[in-house]
Amino acid sequence: MQHLSAPELAAWLADPSRPKPLLLDVRENWEFETCHIDGSKQIPMNLIPIRVGELDDDQEIVCVCHHGARSMQVAAFLERNGFEKITNLTGGIHAWAVQVDPSMPKY
Repeated sequence: MQHLSAPELAAWLADPSRPKPLLLDVRENWEFETCHIDGSKQIPMNLIPIRVGELDDDQEIVCVCHHGARSMQVAAFLERNGFEKITNLTGGIHAWAVQVDPSMPKY
């Protein structure tokens, strides 16, 4: 598993020469509704084991949660299940709101 800071993810998303990763937001529905990075796919952490078939194991996946702990657990689960292109967003959506998009709601 790799780790990525919010500014590094922003640079990746802004780089037209790089394929876009799947932003896998593992927070609960109310958290996702409060704020999220545009283009994210939301699957709450507790549903990942039954919905893992929705994910492409050939695609780069960046796991996102509030502060980075839940997403790190999901990233580890995905790796144990054969996914190789897994990255965890260090600091989660909170870091994104603080370091990349100050207009994003914080909770």
